[in-house]
Amino acid sequence: MRKIKYKKGRKVQSTVLEYTGIHKDKATEMQLFVYDDADLTEYREFGINEFTKCVNLQKVNWLNVHGLNDLEILKSLGSFLEIDNFILGDILNTTSRTKLDELHDVLFFNIKSLLPLENSDTISVEQISFLVKDGILVSFQEKRSDFFSHIRERIRTHSGIVRTKKGDYLLYLLLDAIMENFYITLEAEEDKVELLISKSKASTDPAILEQIEKHRDNFNFLKRSIIPLRDSLYSIKSIKEDDVFNAIAHENYSFFARLHQKSSELLDQIEDDMVSLDSASSFYFSLQNHKMNEVMKTLTIVSSIFIPLTFIVGVYGMNFDNMPELRTQNGYYWVLFTMFSIVISMVFYFKKRRWF
Repeated sequence: MRKIKYKKGRKVQSTVLEYTGIHKDKATEMQLFVYDDADLTEYREFGINEFTKCVNLQKVNWLNVHGLNDLEILKSLGSFLEIDNFILGDILNTTSRTKLDELHDVLFFNIKSLLPLENSDTISVEQISFLVKDGILVSFQEKRSDFFSHIRERIRTHSGIVRTKKGDYLLYLLLDAIMENFYITLEAEEDKVELLISKSKASTDPAILEQIEKHRDNFNFLKRSIIPLRDSLYSIKSIKEDDVFNAIAHENYSFFARLHQKSSELLDQIEDDMVSLDSASSFYFSLQNHKMNEVMKTLTIVSSIFIPLTFIVGVYGMNFDNMPELRTQNGYYWVLFTMFSIVISMVFYFKKRRWF
């Protein structure tokens, strides 16, 4: 059985600080938002040496890191935030599984963001990590992207309640934005599957079966990405009464419960789509078997027509001396007429019985 490999990059120990992703040409850039309900300060080109003087622990601080290639910047950031090296190792190791951890006063969330590639059946994967500590939220992206553009605009324009909430609500918004990518990816896969189902009803081209298996792999990949996310969100939802996650305010647990509900809905939809794929595969094989049966029926009818003709030819090919029919003046024509009559009679009979 073929083993499907979904993860890219070389696996390393979590204590080893080495970026294992594919975006090794992306420079490390940082952007900082410092805000509360009354004030906002945005640092578009933020340097790590400015960290201590720009951060205001009385407000919400959102540091967005694009690119994970500059290990010195990440080490310095880890030093400022007093983060253990194995957490930094998980951020850099893109083969790590989605997970949620709270260690001392640090909440760490690791998630995969998926998007479909244009004109391709391949799914693009990017790992995004979050750290929440003392009013500071740090998001780590492998490359610059537009996942959080609408959230930045909401912060700039003071839209909604984001400026009135703490960093845990901002974490909810960021996770929700990533989960929207799951919906986009799933919708794109569903459109392709719908087209495949139509093709499977009209053609027995082997390429259709290959595409069906490819999309089945994609759905399994989506499941493998969403299940650990659902489990992590469930751990927040299920222990809200114990206040285990100190970085999340009690009144904001309901927001993470919504994300858990979304992840469950995504998994249910994936199961339905995989059933549709199974139906397409079954229909493909049924159509193939039907066409094969039609061919075999045609060959059987042709063989049935030639059986009596072969018998007549065999009889008159025995070459016995005492066969009066051999010396009949018009025997040849009578035999041809008889054979032709048999063929017409059998074709008429088969047509009447609707055998072809």
